[in-house]
Amino acid sequence: MELINQQLCIQPSNPNEYACVFTGHRELYDKDLKDKIQKAILLQIEKGVHTFYNGVAKGFDLLSAECVLELKKEFPHLKLIACIPYYGQEKGYSQTDKQRYSDILKKADEQILLSERYYKGCLQNRNRFMVERCQQMIAYLKQDTGGTAYTVKYFKKLHSSEILFI
Repeated sequence: MELINQQLCIQPSNPNEYACVFTGHRELYDKDLKDKIQKAILLQIEKGVHTFYNGVAKGFDLLSAECVLELKKEFPHLKLIACIPYYGQEKGYSQTDKQRYSDILKKADEQILLSERYYKGCLQNRNRFMVERCQQMIAYLKQDTGGTAYTVKYFKKLHSSEILFI
């Protein structure tokens, strides 16, 4: 599946938005995770969050992006920003996940492409980019190492707000 290149752009988002970032693992262990994500998003909406940054990686990111899009039916003012670390991120995804990825990008309010190609560290760069634009975080953290743990630590370093762990 090929993405329509016109959908992707490199652009800064509004730094004044009250925003939330998602971070989580590619492997999902909770069968009721979708319900937990939706409840966490609703809590963020109650805090005044309208903008959600998502890295559209396999697993937690795809599921949380779908939850935001689903809740947009009830809360049309919500904004989903898909932050793509490099063009072709979805190439290693299953056919089902490639379709989910494509559907999410088509429905996202913004798509930000951070690099035209993969390079070592581009995923961490994407995570830092999102964290630096958000004041809230929803995290699915089950391990002390890896990209999700790094992103949670980076958020804690920059922000005093509490992280909503699911």
